[in-house]
Amino acid sequence: MRKRSLRVLGAASLLFLGMPGLAAAQDGSLIETDVAVNSLWIILGAILVLFMQAGFLLLETGLSRMKNAGAVAGKIIINLAITFLMFWATGFAIGFGNGDNFMGSAGWFLSTGDAAGDSLSLGLLDFTGADYGVPVEAFFFFQAVFAAVSLAIVYGTMLDRTKFISYIVFGIVFVGLIYPIVAHWTWGGGWLYQDGFLDFAGSSIVHLQGALAALTGTLVLGARLGKFGKDGKPRPIPGHSIPLFMLGVIILWFGWMGFNGASSLAAVGANFADILVNTNLAAAGGVIGATIGALIMFRTLDVSQMGNGAIAGLVAITAACAFVDPWASVLIGFVAGLIAPMIVVGLDKMRIDDPIGAIPVHGIAGIWGTLAVGLFGTAARTVDSDLGVSAGLFYGGGGEQLWVQFYGVMATIGFTGAATLILWLIIKYTVGLRVSEEQELAGLDISEHGMYGYPEQFIEVPGAFPESTRHSVGMTMLSRPTSNSEPE
Repeated sequence: MRKRSLRVLGAASLLFLGMPGLAAAQDGSLIETDVAVNSLWIILGAILVLFMQAGFLLLETGLSRMKNAGAVAGKIIINLAITFLMFWATGFAIGFGNGDNFMGSAGWFLSTGDAAGDSLSLGLLDFTGADYGVPVEAFFFFQAVFAAVSLAIVYGTMLDRTKFISYIVFGIVFVGLIYPIVAHWTWGGGWLYQDGFLDFAGSSIVHLQGALAALTGTLVLGARLGKFGKDGKPRPIPGHSIPLFMLGVIILWFGWMGFNGASSLAAVGANFADILVNTNLAAAGGVIGATIGALIMFRTLDVSQMGNGAIAGLVAITAACAFVDPWASVLIGFVAGLIAPMIVVGLDKMRIDDPIGAIPVHGIAGIWGTLAVGLFGTAARTVDSDLGVSAGLFYGGGGEQLWVQFYGVMATIGFTGAATLILWLIIKYTVGLRVSEEQELAGLDISEHGMYGYPEQFIEVPGAFPESTRHSVGMTMLSRPTSNSEPE
């Protein structure tokens, strides 16, 4: 049986290795093979990005309190549902359909044959059969999960106190209209793309937009109960599980291989390995930077800051990963990680409550990473005379590219900041944004969803320890001597 299996495996391997030759022997079949490989790479990348939602779930659950763990899980799953439906209905058409330089207007409900045109016109990819020629459905899937990441960022600052209905209303408008307009400016061939603005995988388009919505949301919402004392000083509200948080960080790091790598939009003829190397180096630099930053700001090796440093490095390199040398990737990630703890302290002083650090990690790091293209972009990777793209400041390009990157960031801040602030205010004064004080104290799990994420910690569950037994067992465990204690 074993010999037979080996023979079958060998034959399959020979067939696989011979496929390119067989394809080349037929008219056009080599091109079809390239399209298939490119499509598989984009779909694999989309699957990796989709799995990032598990990372957000664990990260946010770990940094929230136990009484709100189930609410975080519900938020993640409803976000995904809203994203796919709204991006299918309107978001993809606005972001990537034919239209003007501000927004697309073709491809509603993923239809590519409406009156506005037979194809979706993209900045770097055209579905008329030119360029990589991947199916429009593959590109839709890839872009939809990017929109889901941006939406997931929004709610990290709003944990523990937000009405569930407000997530739904905001998500519909954000994914269906606000996010894709900014995406169209660059990735859809809009005005920023024509000006030479570079954001390879979304430091500003995805992460900065999410962070801006998070900032405006928490400004309208207010801080968690007990976060700031009567004297205005911040008080720590620790999350309930650092291991869950760090597992979420590692899953996000893993998913970023698809986020950045598959943004090459091709596997054939694309050096996406270079992109992946830069991505990982920046994440490593971010961890080291945040570790040093935590020592400076808190005089301790804060594990949560280490994890957020990795995310900050990944966010920062997302715009530049295809345009810079490896040494620059390390520096970009290091700076992003280093400043993250400093921004955390600054937000606390301004009485802005950001439980997971989304604003420094996705917002400030997103701005820094986008600007870094104008500093470290190499001539070999960036120069495009047709679009007016030049090398970075430190590679002989002067300040032209840095200026384009700067006003691209400012345009994103102005539009998304204003649009999301208005939307949050509308939600606040219509369906409501914040739960009552009693509901917040009880926890969103029970007050909004009717069941705790960890029920045995709060209520008696059949088959579990009754309250009195759980208490006595817990006290017994606490009273046991440690390994360093003297026996009684």
